[in-house]
Amino acid sequence: MSIENAILGLLSWQALSGYDLKKMFEDSPTLYWSGNNNEVYRALLSLHRGELVTFEVQPQEHLPARKIYTISEKGRAALKAWVLSAPEPPERKQEFLIQLAWADSLGSGELDALLGEYEEEVQMQLLLSRARTREAAASGQVRRGEARRRFLDAALARSPREALLWGRIQDNWTAFYEQELAWVVRLRAELAAMESGADGSQPA
Repeated sequence: MSIENAILGLLSWQALSGYDLKKMFEDSPTLYWSGNNNEVYRALLSLHRGELVTFEVQPQEHLPARKIYTISEKGRAALKAWVLSAPEPPERKQEFLIQLAWADSLGSGELDALLGEYEEEVQMQLLLSRARTREAAASGQVRRGEARRRFLDAALARSPREALLWGRIQDNWTAFYEQELAWVVRLRAELAAMESGADGSQPA
């Protein structure tokens, strides 16, 4: 999936500025790009050159004018073609697992510290994912910035089916972090048991 497709999807909801898009990427649990200005604006330039989006310049008092982007009919056709394309298999690239494959070179304390750091990060992501689920369930009460409010409202308000799809996407992320947390906790326990020896004594 390219960032261009994600931008077309967001613009299919409503016209947005590059800044709005950047904030939505930052706030979304599903759109995994960083929201880096250069990446967003490069994608918008490419989409405009391909006639997939149009823009109008909106003056702002005491501020630089901003460009408001709108998806074109050609852009809607391109978005639909991408949505209809064959799904890719689940992503199996996870850098930490490759890192862990050579972690036998570490001392016991170093390895446990590494896994502990990963466990803390997964716990944090799980807490964030659960919080986003709660926010989405009470989207009318969300007060954490206009861009986030618009993002959640758009995902939940257009149709019940769209609300269900976005809710299940969030559930998928939550389940992933729950499984990942259980995995790293179990691995740390198994390594601790190995270090102490099967009978509870320290290995020679």
